[in-house]
Amino acid sequence: MNLIRQLLPLLVMSCLLGGSLSAQQHRHVGWLEEIQQPPAEIPGEELKFIKLRQTKITDSPIENRRDWEVDRQVLREQWLKYLGPVASRRRPLPQLEILETELLPEGITRQRVRYEALPGATVEAYIVRPTKLMGRVPGVVVLHSTVNHSIRQPAGVEGKSEKAFGLGFARRGMVAICPRNYLWPTNDAIQAQQEADRFLQAYPGSRGMARMLYDAQLAVDLLIAQPHVDARRIGAVGHSLGAKEVLYLAAFDKRVRATVSSEGGVSKTFSNWDAPWYLGEQIHEFPHEHNELLGLTAPRAFLLIGGDSADGAVSWPLVEDALTVYRLYANRPLLGLYNHGQGHAVPPLAEARIYEWLQVYLER
Repeated sequence: MNLIRQLLPLLVMSCLLGGSLSAQQHRHVGWLEEIQQPPAEIPGEELKFIKLRQTKITDSPIENRRDWEVDRQVLREQWLKYLGPVASRRRPLPQLEILETELLPEGITRQRVRYEALPGATVEAYIVRPTKLMGRVPGVVVLHSTVNHSIRQPAGVEGKSEKAFGLGFARRGMVAICPRNYLWPTNDAIQAQQEADRFLQAYPGSRGMARMLYDAQLAVDLLIAQPHVDARRIGAVGHSLGAKEVLYLAAFDKRVRATVSSEGGVSKTFSNWDAPWYLGEQIHEFPHEHNELLGLTAPRAFLLIGGDSADGAVSWPLVEDALTVYRLYANRPLLGLYNHGQGHAVPPLAEARIYEWLQVYLER
């Protein structure tokens, strides 16, 4: 009888919440509805692209999830074929060589590691974690922007503090891995053309973005292999160059549950996507747009951040189109555009929303 009395309030609350005690766990950021509203004005020429709910299979509108899942697989295969063999290459888990370990006063351990990504191609990364961990915690892949100090930026070693996302997530109880982009032969300076030429010569038929996707997925593999990381709660975040990378990572790796892409230029027409280290000039002839990558990410959480520089109000049509697919899965889709309007930067509110987005949607 005492046990019944103790459980009665919980049962009543369960009924009020629709019959599920777990409903309390499904919280959202308080600004979800805000980021799903169209901007007052979209500058420039209208973006022209094939809408997601116009299927490529039967040439008739997609009306339900079953229709979309068929189309999703076709789109995925078309994109992977364009990216080339490296994008689908098998990824053996490499051995980590620990180069340096720092114990920060705030209870954070920061390690610099080295590993082999592709044969003969080594990568360095920082792994940043709370020194004392109990149980399983979320893990985050943090991809750096175009700065000479590369991985020292997200690890909080050098550069602007608002972009030190790896250190920031460790402070919030998570484990972060910050791998170096292949365009940096060392941690100190980008050599984009040189490194792209080297890769494209070694792997003909693959685009530069295929290497970036491969490396990002390998970072997920290594993150999941870390003690205390919950493989079911993996996030990704990137600014500028890193934002481009996480767009592809989210689309092609279902293990990534929540993503933030900040100022990468989501349309293939917004930025230098045609550079040889990304998608190459052939992307202009490829009849697909990045609304399809947003669609491939559904129903997982994806926040696009713009400052009216690389992304912003002009990005809305792609997000709006992808929302039609997201709504096939949920009435409250986990996709939106936050435009802070302050250029190619991470102002305080944007920084706060990055952390909140991943904290909320990796704890669900």
